[in-house]
Amino acid sequence: MNKITYTILMIVSLFLVAGCSMDLPTQLEFESYEYASLDENGGDLQPILMSKGLDIFVEEPNGVNSPEFLEEVEQVKRQISSASEDQKRNVLQWTNNPVVRWNEIALELIAKYNLIPGPNPDGSYTLPNPASPDGPPPFPFAHPPYASRALAYLSVAQYDGLISAWYYKFQYNRPAPYQIDEEIPHAYVEQPIPAYPSSGAVVARASREVLTAMFPLEAAYLAAQEEKHLEALLLSGENVPSDVEAGLKIGNEIASKALERASSDGMKYAQTSKAVSDSIANAAFERFGWKWVNLESPQRPVGLTPLFGKVKMWNVPSVESTRPPVPPVPGTPAYEEDVRILLDYAANVTPERRRIANFWQDGLGTYTPPGHWNDFAIRDIVKNKLNPLRAARVMAFLNMAMMDAGISCWDAKYYYHYPRPIQLIEGFETIAGTPNFPAYTSGHSVFSASGAEVLAHFFPEKASQFRAWAEEAAISRVYGGIHWTFDATVGTTQGINVAQYSIDRAKTDGID
Repeated sequence: MNKITYTILMIVSLFLVAGCSMDLPTQLEFESYEYASLDENGGDLQPILMSKGLDIFVEEPNGVNSPEFLEEVEQVKRQISSASEDQKRNVLQWTNNPVVRWNEIALELIAKYNLIPGPNPDGSYTLPNPASPDGPPPFPFAHPPYASRALAYLSVAQYDGLISAWYYKFQYNRPAPYQIDEEIPHAYVEQPIPAYPSSGAVVARASREVLTAMFPLEAAYLAAQEEKHLEALLLSGENVPSDVEAGLKIGNEIASKALERASSDGMKYAQTSKAVSDSIANAAFERFGWKWVNLESPQRPVGLTPLFGKVKMWNVPSVESTRPPVPPVPGTPAYEEDVRILLDYAANVTPERRRIANFWQDGLGTYTPPGHWNDFAIRDIVKNKLNPLRAARVMAFLNMAMMDAGISCWDAKYYYHYPRPIQLIEGFETIAGTPNFPAYTSGHSVFSASGAEVLAHFFPEKASQFRAWAEEAAISRVYGGIHWTFDATVGTTQGINVAQYSIDRAKTDGID
């Protein structure tokens, strides 16, 4: 890469990291809806980060006839009566399922920071540094492993926080202000769920804290989004300030628990030094007689996160339990058959194969493969009218499964260190950019298969569709020329196996 190209790359990167807006294609257009269920016993669900919902203490609120509460109701009434048109639009935008909106914010940030650091003018590379997030390059590089982890911690914090909120809602049973004073207009669909503590405030604070830790340069943006959300909770007629304060308390405490786990899960060691990277490659060569070589120019000294496979998993007892078998040895009949298939695909690139390869690319500047499956999930959450607790449950088990799947996949990638097709097939050309890490197994295949299985569990009427999409995502990488067919097929099986651990846990959490 010459200096002109590098300069253009840095200008584009800085432009993309310059500012955020919620008005993005990832935002699903929908109005508030009547929940398919209320889940009065939702507070008895088994959380992920604590033993039970009441582990976070929330004091009993003032009664509905108390002077303090009645003054809060009057305060909300005055605020609503003086609300501007922009404020009213903001209320409708947040809807009555903030789990969806905060997930969309996360996807927006992942896409914004999914920019691989380019080389310096001298051909060297500088890695994003959480201690100096301004860079250059800015922190983080939101690649698929990073994205899967950010989404997992976000969703788990939301889910556990809402379990706690649901517990106290139905213990204290304090109604919403619009239910107390008929002069207070209600912006959303009426449903008999107690208001204290505010579930929206739980989601807002937990989401803001987790996402700020994951995307530190967006602290001001996330604070502004939280402020808009909290204002909407009051102007909707659903909450008074003490509802919101109690929800913020839960959000703060559950975010602290989530970030405490994140601080010691091993992610800080995932990107290694060259010496460690070389030792991993040499160990694979001693085992199998091959190792992946990065063919970039200039060459990055270390592949992407060689030790992500060592990060703490959510629901899988050990990464070795989901490690796939040894891939075909180069020169064997199984390997030669795969070479033949790839050469045939390369020589016969049909419009449909190119479409599939492009649709599932999920490369730089996108929300990555885990984000793609989050996008699918929120659409079915809204279609099925899930309440926020149910929505957070889907997202938590989906994203735990995909993070576990990514860890399992990266373990296989660097344990086997299998070369990419362009390394072993002379003169081979791809129609997709070749990633900076070993081939076996395919990350798209593993992420997608795990995501599909979890969504098939929660939305069984669409199980065949989800699994068909996962198979298409897997073959897309073969069509693109960057994976062997066994990377995709074995990766799909691997993803299914990993997902089953999260599904088994979901079956015992007490809601179904």
